[in-house]
Amino acid sequence: MLPFRIQIRDGEPVSNQVVRAAHRALADGELREGDLFPSVRGLAMELRISPTTAFKVVQELKDLGFLVSRPGVGMVVQRPQLPDPERRMELLEPAARKFLTEARSLHLGLEEIRELLARLNDQPDSE
Repeated sequence: MLPFRIQIRDGEPVSNQVVRAAHRALADGELREGDLFPSVRGLAMELRISPTTAFKVVQELKDLGFLVSRPGVGMVVQRPQLPDPERRMELLEPAARKFLTEARSLHLGLEEIRELLARLNDQPDSE
């Protein structure tokens, strides 16, 4: 069983979505330091994604310092140092582009979008 929640959506690479979901799960306490993380094979089967995509996810999480490989144990979650702001913005960009496309289709201006984001920022996460 996957140790965090994720709902795969069309429109952005699955690997980006899984990496973001894992980060969110750690921030929300759904994943904790020391928890076991699925193997590449387990992740691929659980999410019904290709092993290549699952490998990319695990490698990205390792590169970001989110996972560490422990011999005889497997992949273990660790609390990483935050990536630099540029990388965090890069991770957010696909969702931001999709959001802006939707906002534009509803004829919302930048000020209305700012007001919405400010209001949402003051509310607890619901995802």
